[in-house]
Amino acid sequence: MSLTLNRRSFLASTAGLIALHPFSANAATNQAHLRIMETTDLHVHVFPYDYYADKPRDTVGLARTASLINAIRAEASNALLIDNGDFLQGNPMGDYIAYERGMKEGDTHPVIQAMNALGFDASTLGNHEFNYGIDFLMKALAGANFPVVNANIALELGSDPTKDKTLIPPYVILDHSVTDGAGAAHDLKVGLIGFTPPQVMNWDRRHLEGNVQARDIIETAKAYIPQMKEQGADIIVVLSHSGIGAADASDGMENASVPLAGLDGVDAILTGHSHLVFPSPDYADFAGADVDAGTLMGTPATMGGFWGSHMGLIDLLIEKDGNEWRVVSAVSEARPISKRNEDRSVTALVESDPAVLAAAQTEHDETLAYVRRAVGKTDAPLHSYFALVADDPSVQIVSIAQLWYIEEMMKGTEHEGLPILSAAAPFKAGGRGGPEYFTDVPKGDVAIKNVSDLYLYPNTVRAVRVTGQQVKDWLERSAGMFNQVESGAQDVVLLNPEFPSYNFDVIDGVSYQIDLSQPSKYDPKGELLDENASRIVNLTYDGAPLDLAAEFIIATNNYRAGGGGNFPGATSETTVFEGPDTNRDIIVRYIVEKGTISPRADSNWSFAPMEGSTVLFDTGPAATAYLDQVDVDIEPVGDGPDGFARFRISL
Repeated sequence: MSLTLNRRSFLASTAGLIALHPFSANAATNQAHLRIMETTDLHVHVFPYDYYADKPRDTVGLARTASLINAIRAEASNALLIDNGDFLQGNPMGDYIAYERGMKEGDTHPVIQAMNALGFDASTLGNHEFNYGIDFLMKALAGANFPVVNANIALELGSDPTKDKTLIPPYVILDHSVTDGAGAAHDLKVGLIGFTPPQVMNWDRRHLEGNVQARDIIETAKAYIPQMKEQGADIIVVLSHSGIGAADASDGMENASVPLAGLDGVDAILTGHSHLVFPSPDYADFAGADVDAGTLMGTPATMGGFWGSHMGLIDLLIEKDGNEWRVVSAVSEARPISKRNEDRSVTALVESDPAVLAAAQTEHDETLAYVRRAVGKTDAPLHSYFALVADDPSVQIVSIAQLWYIEEMMKGTEHEGLPILSAAAPFKAGGRGGPEYFTDVPKGDVAIKNVSDLYLYPNTVRAVRVTGQQVKDWLERSAGMFNQVESGAQDVVLLNPEFPSYNFDVIDGVSYQIDLSQPSKYDPKGELLDENASRIVNLTYDGAPLDLAAEFIIATNNYRAGGGGNFPGATSETTVFEGPDTNRDIIVRYIVEKGTISPRADSNWSFAPMEGSTVLFDTGPAATAYLDQVDVDIEPVGDGPDGFARFRISL
């Protein structure tokens, strides 16, 4: 493309209320304005409602995003609405449909009903579409009034990607009509092709192994894009359910959107998977990304947040030259549905679309009844406000339930008698989810919504057989959560923002300390940084130093055992048990059997003392109520960024 409109100057020129976009107002003869709207990572969030907290939430919901979409359609008729995947799983409504109500032939999934009501033009598959199995997925897709495409998941592989028998169509070419600056209508063929991370073969191995195979995203795109051009696509838009990562392609990339955007023939790219926003400062220092222009490798791009938090928007000014269309100018943005105020409160910027709410109202009501069922009691609160700095009751109960289950499963097997450990991580611990994104279950009844809150994902239980050395390295991998702290340093920011909380595994059954003065052995992706680094100290089992040559069973989940997070010892080769039950189900069973649980953190891990050193830790403001329950030297020090509260820990 020859020109990209500066994003800042565009937003400044459109800060007020306008009737016509500059591309529409200034289009010449044979020029037209095409608008591409994106949702991504909806995760069944139709309603602006937090089912885990059982209260409305203004920061989420396709019904709210719908109002932004309707406004765009009112501004210009040349608009396409596309979803970028991960729509089928991710909140209790998704689990209710999958595990309670089920999907019979002819049923329509509530998120599909909502998408149909809004009039989506197309979608692709995200990795979470496979969480409930292929049969469930195909029944859900059957209800869509729009095409769903994916090019790199195949039932059978051919000699090259274009010869594959794909699970669903690899691409679609839509016949669209655009009006040029002179008022003349033109036929425009818009090609849409979709991709999902090939890592899905590990993440959902139990559903996919032996049924489908995944290809590399870049390899597949290089094969199909010329074919799409040959079949008449004037403009090609890539639906990349893949994050914005390295600029250079490598085989099997999970976050391949940057090199994908640089391929010949790609006119625009929609990204997702990372639950972030593009264009935004999040990607200011990424190679190949121009946040100001809203481009990846010079190609207009967007990422519309997650759970309906934003609508991604790409505006293209296209020009017909002979029989060909080309992009001559573009601008990208991501429009939010809410804003956070200085006092930490949230203001909704748009109202919900009644038609979208109505489309899923029945299932919304049924989900509320589903999540409110009591399954037992807890005689102490379950919260995750301090799960990243001290042993934590919300993680503890998950570990205990896993241990309880795997101990029974190992009986009568060749592994009986081996010591059993349990690994669990906090899923809701702030971070990108925001200052309210924490588990907080009060003393008293425990309902299904509370169990879902403790364990967000429908993972299934697995067990791996590892050595003591692998146990230590597993913990070293987790310890990458923390920045290094020099002895005597004051107020060092503790957490590495690139390290997700769901990869901070705590292993119960051993005791240990984390020495923050030492460098991390692994980077946030689990790649080896320093073979000689050692943060895990005073590691003991049953009161004695851990024998690095001994063997142990670790209770975990299918994501971790399948290689998710790249943890030493967690592979399909070391897996010795694959449970048919979800980790959530096991937690529910454990609570039902016990009747009343007593979740007390046993302080099996802590930071090694560092005299005179302090670190800063950000968590939810509601954490203050639990300060007396945390086994660390901690004090509040005021407000942190983005609505968080800041605390100082003396090491």
